[in-house]
Amino acid sequence: MRRAVSISLGSSKRNKAVELTLLGETVRIERIGTDGDMEKAAQMFKELDGKVDAFGVGGADLGLMVEGKWYPLHSVSPMIRFVKHTPVVDGSGVKNTLEGRVVPFMHKQIGEPAPKRVLLTLGADRWGMSRSFADNGYECVFGDLMFGLDIPIPIRSVAAVKRLASIVMPIAGRLPFEWLYPTGEKQEKNTPKHGQWYTWAKVIAGDCHYIKRYMPARLDGKIICTNTTTPDDVEKFRAAGASHLVTTTPVMEGRSFGTNMIEAALIAISGKGRKLELDELNELIDRAGFEPQWQALNP
Repeated sequence: MRRAVSISLGSSKRNKAVELTLLGETVRIERIGTDGDMEKAAQMFKELDGKVDAFGVGGADLGLMVEGKWYPLHSVSPMIRFVKHTPVVDGSGVKNTLEGRVVPFMHKQIGEPAPKRVLLTLGADRWGMSRSFADNGYECVFGDLMFGLDIPIPIRSVAAVKRLASIVMPIAGRLPFEWLYPTGEKQEKNTPKHGQWYTWAKVIAGDCHYIKRYMPARLDGKIICTNTTTPDDVEKFRAAGASHLVTTTPVMEGRSFGTNMIEAALIAISGKGRKLELDELNELIDRAGFEPQWQALNP
């Protein structure tokens, strides 16, 4: 049996393990949260190195891939400093493959929303998703400055996100990661912010933790496009009045796992013992039948 493990800076309350059969291989996928403790995560990676087929880095990014350019997050790299044998990924590959397919899937299943307006909480972090919305004619607002750096300026094009990344990421990439992204118990807190853009948009898209952390009390009629959802997350969106939930990664036993977990699982079943190129990921995604999923919350 293959084994893929995601070690996450996120809350241990979201831990989950599932056994699946993919392309004729049995694979056990496990998500282990460390409640924001990066050193604890590093020691877990050390203990399991060489004993599992693939690692995912959860609750953090090793860097951002924007239009083919890699921007490392230096404060996260110590988390995997002991890994010598097992391939380790943060989901960047899946963010630029499977997530790029989400808008045509959403249109096929739900129809095109009116108006075609989307708020993407962080465009640089979900480049494939960002391009998918922009390429399908959406009016976009990207919250990279608003939600990432607490600067109340909306960004309105993927070109501007790309330019911003080239200017900001060499600096932001050296900041402590907890300044940029909620970890541990912070992932469970809700502090509404920039609610006018949630109201403006028909689709709210991006990282689930960012959406939940800053969303207003009501999301009536909104389509949520995200991933890494637990049953509790689904109920929160339902209670807030959202109409539909689209998850960019498959739902397994009631849970949509993170892109890092999905990419690690694909590496595990490939048997290659290394990170996969984008064309290899796309081929495996097609063969495994992975696609986004959706459900009506308040039809």
